[in-house]
Amino acid sequence: MTAERVQKLLAAAGVGSRRACEKLIAEQRVSVDGQLVGLGAKADPRRQVIAVDGERVPVDPRLVHLLLNKPRGVVTTASDPQGRATVMDLVPSNPRVYPVGRLDRDTEGLLVLTNDGELANRLAHPRYGIEKTYVAQVRGPVRRRTIRWLTNGVELEDGHAAARSVRELGSSGERILLEVVLAEGRKREVRRMLEAVGHPVERLARVGLGPLSLGEISPGKHRPLDNAEVRALYAAVGLGAAREPEHEEASQR
Repeated sequence: MTAERVQKLLAAAGVGSRRACEKLIAEQRVSVDGQLVGLGAKADPRRQVIAVDGERVPVDPRLVHLLLNKPRGVVTTASDPQGRATVMDLVPSNPRVYPVGRLDRDTEGLLVLTNDGELANRLAHPRYGIEKTYVAQVRGPVRRRTIRWLTNGVELEDGHAAARSVRELGSSGERILLEVVLAEGRKREVRRMLEAVGHPVERLARVGLGPLSLGEISPGKHRPLDNAEVRALYAAVGLGAAREPEHEEASQR
């Protein structure tokens, strides 16, 4: 693919009309690889980063970002030697995408799949502290001191684990819904934490990941992330106006 005019690439990415994008460029709000550009500038969307006000815009046509509502009973892996259903069975096979992080087989909810390796690596890395929001069904009552215990931290076999926040969403008889927000992604962490405080999980769903929310998408269904959602993810993991050195290799896994 050859270089194209920057305003055309921005318009195709949904930033605005061609004229509105030209206005952004004229106002010196658009950069290519970290350098402000003027009207008439061109860029290669596969190799260069375009940003507006320092916020990266997804313009590479090869990159795909999907949001899946993973059902229970489906494993989060590219293939399964036991022949179980995987998340890959629920999304198109071309272009190839990969799940970001994992949800265990019995956990449902929000899962991102992408071939954007640079973004995926950062979303999954604990260093960036991307919040993950879960709704857990447990048996109650859940006392205030238990919620404080969860936010102060409990000791698990692999170390101290603390929730960013915990709150009760509602109840039906003995069943209580708890919202649990974590900034880590250890294996079965929410389940192990709640079991440690005497409330084993009966059902668990992830409903948020950083700026993304699950919304009304049905179990087993997926949708592409829109331009604003991808830009919000880039901002959340600190991907700014310049391309990171690992991007070329990671985005073509």
